[in-house]
Amino acid sequence: MTTTQNSRPTPDGSGADQPAAKDTEGVPTAAVDRPAPPGGAAAGTGQAATAAAGGRPTAGAAGPLPKEAGQVSEKEARQVAEAARESSWDRPSFGKELFLGRLRLDLIDPWPRPDAADVARADEFLGRFREFLTSEVDGAAIERDASIPDDVFHGLARLGAFGMKIDRSYGGLGLSNLHYCRALMLAGSVSPAIGALLSAHQSIGVPQPLKMFGTAEQKQRFLPRLAAGEVSAFLLTEPDVGSDPARLATTAEPTPDGTGYRLNGVKLWATNGTVATLLVVMARVPAAEGRRGGITAFVVEGDAEGITIERRNAFVGLRGLENSLTRFHDVFVPKENVIGGEGKGLKIALTTLNTGRLSLPAMCVGAGKWALNVAREWAADRVQWGRPVGEHEAVAQKLSFVAATTYGMETMLDLCCLLADDDRNDIRIEAALVKLYASEMAWKIADELVQIRGGRGYETADSLAARGERPAAVEQLLRDLRINRIFEGSTEIMHLLIAREAVDAHLSVAGDIIDPDAGLGRKAKAGARAGVFYAKWLPTLAVGKGQRPSAYGEFGPLAGHLRQVERASRKLARSTFYAMSRWQGKMERKQAFLGRVVDIGAELFAMSAVCVRAYAERDTRPENVELADLFCRQARVRVDALFTALWDNTDSVDTAAAKRILAGRYAGLEEGVITPADDLPWVARWSPGPSAAPDVRRRV
Repeated sequence: MTTTQNSRPTPDGSGADQPAAKDTEGVPTAAVDRPAPPGGAAAGTGQAATAAAGGRPTAGAAGPLPKEAGQVSEKEARQVAEAARESSWDRPSFGKELFLGRLRLDLIDPWPRPDAADVARADEFLGRFREFLTSEVDGAAIERDASIPDDVFHGLARLGAFGMKIDRSYGGLGLSNLHYCRALMLAGSVSPAIGALLSAHQSIGVPQPLKMFGTAEQKQRFLPRLAAGEVSAFLLTEPDVGSDPARLATTAEPTPDGTGYRLNGVKLWATNGTVATLLVVMARVPAAEGRRGGITAFVVEGDAEGITIERRNAFVGLRGLENSLTRFHDVFVPKENVIGGEGKGLKIALTTLNTGRLSLPAMCVGAGKWALNVAREWAADRVQWGRPVGEHEAVAQKLSFVAATTYGMETMLDLCCLLADDDRNDIRIEAALVKLYASEMAWKIADELVQIRGGRGYETADSLAARGERPAAVEQLLRDLRINRIFEGSTEIMHLLIAREAVDAHLSVAGDIIDPDAGLGRKAKAGARAGVFYAKWLPTLAVGKGQRPSAYGEFGPLAGHLRQVERASRKLARSTFYAMSRWQGKMERKQAFLGRVVDIGAELFAMSAVCVRAYAERDTRPENVELADLFCRQARVRVDALFTALWDNTDSVDTAAAKRILAGRYAGLEEGVITPADDLPWVARWSPGPSAAPDVRRRV
């Protein structure tokens, strides 16, 4: 879990924090050292805090931060983030083309199909996994006790659940992304804490970075242990550092004999941190003569001398989550445990998340399916004013939204998984879109479910059961889902990350024109490149296939939706180009505008996916054509509203008001209530040194 924990204002002026349930939310969005890249201010932006580091300050809390955590300029922070992003596009991307006004259906149509042998192996595992979850896991007890029992850990290990994404050659199951996500859906439907445990362990913990960047020796040494049931965690966030990695304070000093490094620092919000025996730790290696240095990824033994788990953090939801505050004091790490080389840590983290982000929407889709079941059965059974409540229009709209949106989320996720599995497409935009979309929509689904259930939606499952009613844990669903809008990239961070990638083609040809540091020579070359690019590109935005009444006719009743997607894609590209021309160097500050651009792109991606999938399955699942049509009709209403809000909004007024609010002009509005005590800082400071707190690690 990661968060932005800066006491100073963030580049968007919010000064807000971002706690999360995995140590990934604070991985930076890429930005550039220019005044006008959309999304460029991503590093260091955040949103309202929902959790605190908790409890008493850590040892040495009154001391100053180490020099490595000193203040950096916005420009320096963006340079660090931009250097970490994957800059090349050597494979096609449906999402990238969509933002450029090109509906490349050939990249997703025909609908990808999984390998038959993989399906057979996965189905056998999923059957055993379902049986275990049904018979051996008590999700309600995990919620009450805020703990996953040891025997559940052991059962998961026996099944191979800790090695779902690890290759069979290392003792894992070698599941595809598609079937791994389906397993997470199952787990999350019984206990979201188990879903988070397995996801944090495999999607961002040691297995995935080693799979992509590890040496053969590292894989052979660590992956069999993890496949057999040892748990891993990912540690990036620090008490004062989250989305602004330029200020990372944990250090990895090379030892004089050259055999390894000494780690010193404190890491916050590490999911699985209290139970993990292997860690991925991000730490800063000082640059020196002949040494690149920089933020580096290490595999660290969880029981190494000098590691103290100072606290298990508690949250509003995911009560069974094992999440830690971890201190490193002179922890030795052999040089053989560096992943990918010095200075590659942030790039490894960002690349890992291209597919690692798929685990979160998997649990959102599972939540949507669960919510649909509860909503459907309740709305059919509950009678008010002589009719089932589901037949009243006010509730019918909610049921329709839950069903259509669950289908849309599942389709987006399945498509991203299938594209990731064939490895012929760059899915960095698509994976980010489905993470953003699913986390936002699942939260809305949960909120609507509470409303459909009325007072029973606000009541705990135990309370319902106590008077003989079905214990549907709707209020728990709401609490568990809320964090998804924050971790693995908060909604605000995701908007900026996707916006940066979406306009990469523009920055590649014209970025130097608006770069104040670029000389006349660079600006002239950029002008020439831009002239060639826009002379070819701009005319393609005027007319397109979507204007022909017969276009996409093979999609039958869904053809009109695809024509709308094509037209809207070109309109979106025109709007983005106009905004860049209008605001130039101020574009990076127009974060509300950029968010709407990305939200439109997400809806268009979802519409494209459901149309292609429903068409492919029209013979075997004819009802899906109805769901796809329903989803697209609802999405088109949302898209129209977003296009209107691009230019008709209160953004500038809100920004000006926020400055006055921060200055205390309206502090009188806060009178009449008792506010939180101010005897402690918003962010607890720490200093290097041995821990003075008891170790609270848990060994299963």
